[in-house]
Amino acid sequence: MKIISVNAGSSSLKFRLFDMPQGNVLCEGVYERITQPIGSFKFTIQDQTAKGELALPTHAEAVDDLLARLLSERVVASLSEIQGVGHRVVHGGETFSTSVEITADVLKAIQRVSDLAPLHNPANLMGIESFTNALPQAKQVAVFDTAFHQTMNEEAFMYATPYEWYEQFKVRKYGFHGTSHLFVSQRAAELLGKRPDEVNVIVAHIGNGASLCAVEKGKSVETSMGLTPLAGLPMGTRSGDLDPAIIQYIANKEQRSLDDVINDLNKKSGFIGVSGISSDNRDLEVAAEAGNHRATLAMTLQNKAIADTMAQYIAYMKGVDAICFTAGLGENSPRLRKEVIERLAYFGATINQEANLARGVEMDISGPNSSIKVYLIPTNEEWVIAKDTYQFIS
Repeated sequence: MKIISVNAGSSSLKFRLFDMPQGNVLCEGVYERITQPIGSFKFTIQDQTAKGELALPTHAEAVDDLLARLLSERVVASLSEIQGVGHRVVHGGETFSTSVEITADVLKAIQRVSDLAPLHNPANLMGIESFTNALPQAKQVAVFDTAFHQTMNEEAFMYATPYEWYEQFKVRKYGFHGTSHLFVSQRAAELLGKRPDEVNVIVAHIGNGASLCAVEKGKSVETSMGLTPLAGLPMGTRSGDLDPAIIQYIANKEQRSLDDVINDLNKKSGFIGVSGISSDNRDLEVAAEAGNHRATLAMTLQNKAIADTMAQYIAYMKGVDAICFTAGLGENSPRLRKEVIERLAYFGATINQEANLARGVEMDISGPNSSIKVYLIPTNEEWVIAKDTYQFIS
């Protein structure tokens, strides 16, 4: 059975085609610069990658090109072989605590919470519409970033704001990267030789967007992102947590709107804001090696926030069995992992310096006497999406 995992952004469309239930990846790729004058694509089958440019005025053209290539490259003999499409949807609000088959009512519910993720949900809906039109025979399934975190207790998800804000507008912590936190925490349990409900795990999903999750006995009990993905850790372009009065202060000082200041916190802060160089950690590491103080400071601010939050989670769960690093930066920055774990030495966590040099591969990077297992576990959100979609079909 063929199932496509889809992640539609405002100007991009990432996909991976699985042969289920084995989970073999038949092909994968990405379409970028959708809606711009000239778009691009990358299409990989096994070790063969094709790249090029083409007109992509909407997501529909990207989907049409994708399906045409599946046929022309004989990945599938007929589009009827594709029985399911799993869609990453960033925000499900309080409505969705699990993945769901997409119906008219589900689409309306996703639209209702789109103001909580205005950059993401509308794009996710465009992907759903395009695939529904192109593959009417396939079952369409929504897999929500926020669903895994719906197991948090009130004390973890409520803000100390007027309660009416929650009652009327659902102002609360939702959390994101749920499929990644789920996959990595379950894989950590396997590496520990135990069931997920027997272990406590901290997952550090550190990419251009970054979040931590405390997973207690298989369930999310705390996470760093909040109502929106702006909260929590400093990231590539996002500020993370700060004194909310700063927003009004800067708006008054510079005679700017609140929307303008929030835009700066989303797109001009974090690594790029502090360093003035780049939002990419690789560029900052090069600059730091050359003695650039602001590049070093930008990374240090993030590392401190990661370690501080992990320490809170260790206390909250009354101990932890494993700390796991994943996503682009978590999987590929030995420097980040080393500096974070060294800040947790009080808890008995240590790192194996040689093993920590690994990049992008699963690895136990714990020190020989570490009281907490430390793992590098590449995430696989696409697999979680495909697996949930397959369950609806089978």
